[in-house]
Amino acid sequence: MTDPIRLSKRLIELVGCSRREAELFIEGGWVTVDGEVIDEPQFKVGDQKVELDKDAKASAPEPVTILLNVPAGMDVDSAMQSLNADTLSEEHRYGKRPLRGHFLRLTASADLQPKASGLLVFTQDWKVLRKLTADAAKIEQEYVVEVEGEMVAHGLNRLQHGLTHKGKELPPVKASWQNENRLRFAMKNPQPGIIAQFCEAVGLKVVGIRRIRIGGVSIGKVPAGQWRYLSGKEKF
Repeated sequence: MTDPIRLSKRLIELVGCSRREAELFIEGGWVTVDGEVIDEPQFKVGDQKVELDKDAKASAPEPVTILLNVPAGMDVDSAMQSLNADTLSEEHRYGKRPLRGHFLRLTASADLQPKASGLLVFTQDWKVLRKLTADAAKIEQEYVVEVEGEMVAHGLNRLQHGLTHKGKELPPVKASWQNENRLRFAMKNPQPGIIAQFCEAVGLKVVGIRRIRIGGVSIGKVPAGQWRYLSGKEKF
């Protein structure tokens, strides 16, 4: 029986790489222990079979961006803590392999409306973060809003041309009916609470708010409480 040692040390013994290279190989998901990917250099191994993928690269993993379909009422900290390999959407488990490092050093961006559900973005990529913050005023967001009540006459037209509510001027907004109790709103950089104000101004009460799109990126069919990776082809 071999005394357990760190996986990184065993890898150094096997392939003759440096300690830093061993850590990068492991953190990049290139190393298996008895056929299972292990991405923690400190993982202890004994007599298990350790293998390095033939295509392995000793480089830091590319930064990732995660798209979470957050349930209503969940705060950002709780949402971030919910991110792990188990909550990856079943439909999106093919392609990029979840690594422990993908859930570290994430920054949340593009805040949701109060009590809203839907698309929330977490990223390690400074370019994505800069796009979502510096260009927030240029990026359209789309929400589906469940409402109750009866809309005032010409309500959609009033929303689309701007109106005044409780002495406050509300900006024009793209609005349309999705069905008899759901409205779609599309707007750039919506201020907190603005959707509820839009609805109240035309005689409606908000039952639920869900963000489904930011720019060219949609949450799609990801179930509530689950997430997927942003693909290289998608752009906010």
